[in-house]
Amino acid sequence: PISMFIAMNRFRVLPDKGEEFERIWRERETYLDGVPGFLRFALLRNAGGHGTAADPGEYISHSTWASRAAFDAWTESEAFRKGHAQGSLMGILAGPPAVVMYDAVIEQEARA
Repeated sequence: PISMFIAMNRFRVLPDKGEEFERIWRERETYLDGVPGFLRFALLRNAGGHGTAADPGEYISHSTWASRAAFDAWTESEAFRKGHAQGSLMGILAGPPAVVMYDAVIEQEARA
């Protein structure tokens, strides 16, 4: 059975604040190493495509987990509290992030 779970936060970054936003993410302590069920993280910047212009103010934090239960356990952990207590994004974001969560219904991996 498929149980992979993905949590994403959509951020709207103020004009000319993208580099600062990326620097904050790059320099932060993630506290994700060794968290049970954590698989991977990516910070994504909108690059546009297929007739849609790039939107350099849109970012997505994308984390992949072995299960919803693993993600939920992390959100209740000390590691989560420490990771989310670092610095402020005031003056960088155009508003609060929008959280979206997904259960995988089909998975495909590259063949070796």
